[in-house]
Amino acid sequence: MNLSRKWLTEFVDIHVSDKEYCDAMTLSGSKVEGVSIPGGEIKNVVVGTVLSMERHPDSDHMFTCSIDAGTGAPIQIVTGAQNVEVGDCVPVAMDDSWLPGGVHITAGKLRGVESCGMLCSLKELGLTTHDYPYAIEDGIFILSDDPDLLRDGLAPGADVVPLLGLDDSVVEFEITPNRPDCLSVIGLARETAATFGAPLKLHTPKVRGTEGETVADILDVEIEDPDLCPRYTARMVRNVKIAPSPEWMRRRLRSSGVRPINNIVDITNYVMLEYGQPMHAFDFSCVEGGKIIVRTAREGEVIQTLDGADRSLTTNMLCICDEHRPVGVAGVMGGANSEIMGDTAMVVFESANFNGVSIRRTATALGMRTDASARYEKGLDPMNTYKGVQRACELVELLGCGEVVDGVIDVIAADQNPRTVKLEPAKINALLGTDISEHEMRAMLERLDFKLEGDTITVPSWRSDVEHYSDIAEEVARLHGYDKIPVTLMRGETTQGGFSDKQKSERQTGALLRGMGYSEIITYSFISPSYYDKIRLPADSALRRSVTILNPLGEDTSVMRTTALPSMLETLARNYSYRNKSARLYEIATVYHPVDGQDLAEERPMLSLGAYGGDADFFALKGVVEAVLAAMNVRNVRFESRSGIPAFHPGRCARVTAGGVELGVLGQLHPLTAQNYSMDCDVFAAQLDFLALLEQRAGEARYEPLPRFPSVTRDIAVVCGDDVTVAALVDCIGRGARGLLKEVELFDIYTGAPIPAGRKSVAFNLTLRAEDRSLTAAEADEDVKSVLALLESELGAVLR
Repeated sequence: MNLSRKWLTEFVDIHVSDKEYCDAMTLSGSKVEGVSIPGGEIKNVVVGTVLSMERHPDSDHMFTCSIDAGTGAPIQIVTGAQNVEVGDCVPVAMDDSWLPGGVHITAGKLRGVESCGMLCSLKELGLTTHDYPYAIEDGIFILSDDPDLLRDGLAPGADVVPLLGLDDSVVEFEITPNRPDCLSVIGLARETAATFGAPLKLHTPKVRGTEGETVADILDVEIEDPDLCPRYTARMVRNVKIAPSPEWMRRRLRSSGVRPINNIVDITNYVMLEYGQPMHAFDFSCVEGGKIIVRTAREGEVIQTLDGADRSLTTNMLCICDEHRPVGVAGVMGGANSEIMGDTAMVVFESANFNGVSIRRTATALGMRTDASARYEKGLDPMNTYKGVQRACELVELLGCGEVVDGVIDVIAADQNPRTVKLEPAKINALLGTDISEHEMRAMLERLDFKLEGDTITVPSWRSDVEHYSDIAEEVARLHGYDKIPVTLMRGETTQGGFSDKQKSERQTGALLRGMGYSEIITYSFISPSYYDKIRLPADSALRRSVTILNPLGEDTSVMRTTALPSMLETLARNYSYRNKSARLYEIATVYHPVDGQDLAEERPMLSLGAYGGDADFFALKGVVEAVLAAMNVRNVRFESRSGIPAFHPGRCARVTAGGVELGVLGQLHPLTAQNYSMDCDVFAAQLDFLALLEQRAGEARYEPLPRFPSVTRDIAVVCGDDVTVAALVDCIGRGARGLLKEVELFDIYTGAPIPAGRKSVAFNLTLRAEDRSLTAAEADEDVKSVLALLESELGAVLR
């Protein structure tokens, strides 16, 4: 919304700079986007009177003019314009002057004759014939042709910027959808008066009308769907005289970004800008049957709108019709069949209120967004239609462009009872964290035209956004000043912020993985059902039972993932297709498992790892998983060979457990899975249940002092069957020791002669130590004997 500060002074007097005004309005809730001065680029352009004209001695179309520009002595200017005569008052760009667009004018010579400036056209001043209809578009702007300018006085040397009203400050406001009342000069004047504590000067339109026939004798109005048209107000004007609007009205329209057209059309636009009430004027002679019917369009109806385009209407579009056809699309644009023309004699002024949702849908469907539809779609005040039509008729009489027919047609279906809200100062202060007195609150609300009786607030009809005490609190806060509200912690016991234990663990794990060369990715939680086929998930797998999205963006994003593996592999495959030689990625991804009998799914975070290229292999990935588990202080971790997972290689996959609880799986992808992702290299991945990791932590790490007594080491090599895992051997060694064993480290696995076929040699380094004494060799040997005995009895592993 563009607001002319000159226009604003008609309703409220404030004497502050543009910056002070904009800062105050923004702080009170009316956000200012910027300020512009229409003539801000025009410098040193003045009124000049043509004293004499002579033909240029070296040109057949140029003139040498003597100009009185208020400098004491006449100046000489050469011009090629053919519409200038002696006695004309014209805009003169003096030596060292500036015009819009950064045009710099200096004195010089034209074909040998000195010229001390330039006579200006409309275009050179940034104006058009819509601003000054009498002017010649491609000629010099003759100021003295405008009676309004003559009346104001055209003294030579006067600055043309204030003379043409180009010294106005135009403030651009960003109006939020909940404040359609501010899409008007009066609405912003109310905000200005409330912000600065100044009195608001509102004018009640007065219409004299004419005696005799009334509008009800000429026109009838019928509303078929009151829900779509809560109010329809109309008046009529006869003996219309179509002509340009006066200069003051054209200036105000121009400042607001609206092009002047003619007096009748300009009046409707003027009222829309002043009151925020869109209006439409149409030729009554085009209304067949003398009746206006507000109804939805019938199947197959077509209307040619004022822009000359044929619009096909649908049965849910609200139209303004006569007895046979539409004459306008309600709230959007009028029809060409009822356009105001030069010979129009009788005009109907329509000031109506329409359902905002209906107007928005119609405008969107037709691809038409007009100033009227932009206002209607936000929901306007139905009580404003009468004021709007009265103001329009008042302007008709003021401009002398017609005779207003007596009477008003006003069909009302809207609820006229005002909304009320209870004033609750204590709750408002508690919500805002302030200590504003009730007296101050009342004064603020009264400045906004809220009526108070006791603790009951009557909300103005134009404030449809105020329904609750919290809305009242917002009004109090913005007038009190957001900058004056102290910054405090929330009241209550839980005011101290911070990360939860889970959040801390996620961040620590992420930092650890990044330190090991992994990059974090963030993928969508919704995937395509076909992703399950790419990881070779069986048709009867429980993981295929996904939560389906009701309004998906498409088939590729139609279900919530139950496993994070497809998302990781899609990202790895994309990197591979971009010819990245290697990639190491991680994500703490959420998966969603449906719960029987519940609307919401169970959400669980998963730690997803993926790698290919470089030194990526099974044991490198296993080392990364071990580092994560160690950092989280997860104890009793076991890695067990796992087959039967279709996505993974049957011989290179392991299940990860801790304390008998399964944490996840890691391994190399099955070649067929990698092929589904167009990757012809070895790909490794791990999927760990992050909540399970948190649950298996052994608590906070505790400090243990360095041992006071030395340790004793023993190396043992045992021969066992090929099917015996190292994990089983390590577990057996731990149980066989008698409390002195501190560490077991594998350092060799050997097969071949002289080891029999089907068997292998596995060697370990054992570290033994007592906390209260130095071990003797005999004590260490006893522990080793106990370990060897258990290995042989349980696993058939014998000392080599």
